[in-house]
Amino acid sequence: MAETAREAMEYDVVIVGAGPAGLSAAIRLKQLDADLSVVVLEKGSEVGAHILSGAVLDTCGLDRLMPDWKDRGAPITVPVKEDNFYLLGEAGKVRVPNFPMPPLMNNHGNYIVSMGNVCRWMAEQAEGLGVEIFPGMSCSEIVWGDDGRVAGVVAGEFGRNADGTEGPGYEPGMELLGKYVFLSEGVRGSLSKQVIAKYKLAKDSEPQKYGLGMKEIWEIDPAKHKPGTVTHTMGWPLGKNAGGGSFIYHLDNNQVYVGFVVHLNYKNPYLFPYMEFQRFKHHPMVADLLEGGKRVAYGARAISEGGFQSIPQMAFPGGALLGCSAGLVNVPRIKGNHNAMLSGIHAAESAHAAIAAGRAGDTLSDYDKAVKSGPIGKDLKKVRNVKPLWSKYGLATSLAVGGLDMWTNTLGFSFLGTLGHGTNDADATEHADHHKPITYPKPDGKLSFDRLTNVAFSFTNHEESQPSHLKLKDPSIPVKVNLPEYAGPSARYCPAGVYEFVGEGAETKFQINFQNCVHCKTCDIKDPSQNIEWTVPQGGDGPNYPNM
Repeated sequence: MAETAREAMEYDVVIVGAGPAGLSAAIRLKQLDADLSVVVLEKGSEVGAHILSGAVLDTCGLDRLMPDWKDRGAPITVPVKEDNFYLLGEAGKVRVPNFPMPPLMNNHGNYIVSMGNVCRWMAEQAEGLGVEIFPGMSCSEIVWGDDGRVAGVVAGEFGRNADGTEGPGYEPGMELLGKYVFLSEGVRGSLSKQVIAKYKLAKDSEPQKYGLGMKEIWEIDPAKHKPGTVTHTMGWPLGKNAGGGSFIYHLDNNQVYVGFVVHLNYKNPYLFPYMEFQRFKHHPMVADLLEGGKRVAYGARAISEGGFQSIPQMAFPGGALLGCSAGLVNVPRIKGNHNAMLSGIHAAESAHAAIAAGRAGDTLSDYDKAVKSGPIGKDLKKVRNVKPLWSKYGLATSLAVGGLDMWTNTLGFSFLGTLGHGTNDADATEHADHHKPITYPKPDGKLSFDRLTNVAFSFTNHEESQPSHLKLKDPSIPVKVNLPEYAGPSARYCPAGVYEFVGEGAETKFQINFQNCVHCKTCDIKDPSQNIEWTVPQGGDGPNYPNM
């Protein structure tokens, strides 16, 4: 097949993804040198359309980037006033007091925000400095240099038919070439995966671990609304079936964020993360809060949970991994936006120094050093053993021993050293005959909802005539392997109902409803045969999150 001819544009720095990491990098580059040419490419229909986060924001990254963010009108206005932590049983709860918790777990001084709106505001600041931002531009390929470096990306390809051939309105897209290319695609980015594999960036790190985060925005009875209240829970309904927990954040306008995270290293393929979330809302504490209210939005995304020991090498020939593309989330704090911003700042400073010295396309090794030895490394190193303790020994041990380890790390040492994660989340899935099916209550349509009804509240849309962006390495594996051996887990682990098995016996077929996809990447992570590859659809498609 002949190579597609494309026009090319050259920049000093090309940034893939308009999240907190990519936008921080763009802003910092322009702060350092207003003459640098910087472009940010965003696959969502607008900046913020694909941003989903808790979110309680630690502003340390933003404080460093724009100390005057309050004066600039940042949409960061709801400070945390109350911090609650509960262990849930099916009908009751036990409050865990705040005083034994390490200082790093304290949320006072942080803010409840919509990261989608924060990113929209950051994009305005970046454009004011002269950064070019192009939403609706999926980056589908890497442009490799003759010397093997990352030289740029292909963006804006549109109009392929369902079979992959060029349709009548086909547009080949453009090559955006840069002296350096920053990949800030978020968790499990498709280009980042290629770069990590090609350069073996993860060869000296532990396997990356993940969680699936699901979130709804609710408008509730004003009498029950307490702006600035942060609540986290663990325990019911997951019990011993999986690690995870919930968050309930009261922001402004009588709204609350209700979220649920399931760690994707669960063993039982019958586990249905989405239905665990829906069941959680029927706990008396949650049901009482939501009763009389209405759900106004829904979304889901994977969360990187490997922490310090799972960070790959972040610099590669021609560019760098930023934010969640490298996995910089502090798991016990359920925070990563601050580290994403700091990574963007570090990468910008490294690239600026290199360009000023006349360099281009090399490996920014000082960026790796800045991440590992700077505030990001210090933040993540203190909590590095919480996730492996939880995975191997369960919730109780994680709370007790993990809490002690965080305390000692605060003082500068650890009795445990650095624990490993062992296996990846796909390999953690066990055969169905080792487990019993789990019965879930039917959604009542008031507090709990079926998946397809909720997906409508993510405002997701994909042009149906394009090829599916969810690729099977071997189309026979879902029916021949995953269904008989693992009870077809893709029908459950996907929070958007993308995958289903239709028909019976020899007539069974595997159906991919890619139009429903909310770009969470769970299938790419959890499929036990590692047979599904998530790639980008054409630009602008996917969820259109309003205030996530």
